[in-house]
Amino acid sequence: TVRRDYGVLTRAIVAGASGQLRNKATTAGNLLQRTRCPYFYDTNQPCNKRRPGTGCAAIGGVSRQLAVIGSSDQCIATYPSDMAVAMRLLDASVETVKADGTTRRIAMADFHRLPGDTPERDNELERGELITAVTLPKPIGGTHLYHKVRDRASYAFAIVSVAAVIQKDGTGRAAFGGVAARPWRVEAAEAAMPQGARAVASGVFSGAKPTEENKFKILLAERTLASVIAQAKG
Repeated sequence: TVRRDYGVLTRAIVAGASGQLRNKATTAGNLLQRTRCPYFYDTNQPCNKRRPGTGCAAIGGVSRQLAVIGSSDQCIATYPSDMAVAMRLLDASVETVKADGTTRRIAMADFHRLPGDTPERDNELERGELITAVTLPKPIGGTHLYHKVRDRASYAFAIVSVAAVIQKDGTGRAAFGGVAARPWRVEAAEAAMPQGARAVASGVFSGAKPTEENKFKILLAERTLASVIAQAKG
């Protein structure tokens, strides 16, 4: 059913990692991956995500792979999941149970947090809250595509990725990975899909604040979306 009705999700999962890792991974574990940044890994470097208030070594440091939009002066890390980008595109929701036994449903659009002043918080889960399910809406038809641009052909995080569903009349929706601390989608910009990738990208990346090292990502995202649109038409 997922392969037939949610092809963009299937393609994103396959792009995510090696077969061995996918066989061991869980859906919840994938969604709960922490944002990616070399300074987060290096415990000798200051990192507001690892130790709030210590500063962000990435700002002014090596930032080629880091966020171009949605960041703050506290953190410019990026979110790594491919699967979540497709789920954001499909308007999935996350079902949870809290420590007191109460349950709730969180829209994928609201699940992952932007850094703001609290970069140590990656998502909206409370302490002791567990993911129990992920729900997909009814199939939306169209051509489902996922393109991932990365430094290696496999086993590498996206520099930029695009998940898209394009309808026969040229309308559609698109979400982007590798550009922010969460899957990045701007629904208002999708109205420009029939006008092409440049029109969509100008809306998606309005307000972007890239560094000198990663400003190429904005043009790369536009060109990747253009490739996806062309493939859908072809």
